[in-house]
Amino acid sequence: MGIFDWIRLILGCSFIICGLVIFFTEIFGVFHFQYVLNRMHATAMGDTLGIASCMLGLVIFSGFNMTSVKLLLIVVFLWFASPVSSHVLARLEVATNENLESHCKVYTDLETLEKEPADTTAVSASETAQQPGTGGKEL
Repeated sequence: MGIFDWIRLILGCSFIICGLVIFFTEIFGVFHFQYVLNRMHATAMGDTLGIASCMLGLVIFSGFNMTSVKLLLIVVFLWFASPVSSHVLARLEVATNENLESHCKVYTDLETLEKEPADTTAVSASETAQQPGTGGKEL
């Protein structure tokens, strides 16, 4: 084996191992989180990044041929399909869950939602500046 083959082997293995670590983190998130939207977020993000990483490792192993093009097309399809399906499931959960307010904050007015991030950053900055002994630095 030449040096190029060793580099391909190490690079391909590292992408596949990285993808497997992402998949195991995703599985932990599914069993750790309590609420369905949190679980769904963990699976959607893990699937998108984990599959892309594993497929990229397989493309490196395969080299540049028709198989690698097919693997890249699978990645592109999954990048479109996974977020769309998780978005549809999230909308279904929001539409059918009667106790949604007990799990998360629900906004009925869009203007209130747009004002909140600006209000929270202004409050946290003023609280940090007023804390004695910190010199205005965040803890």
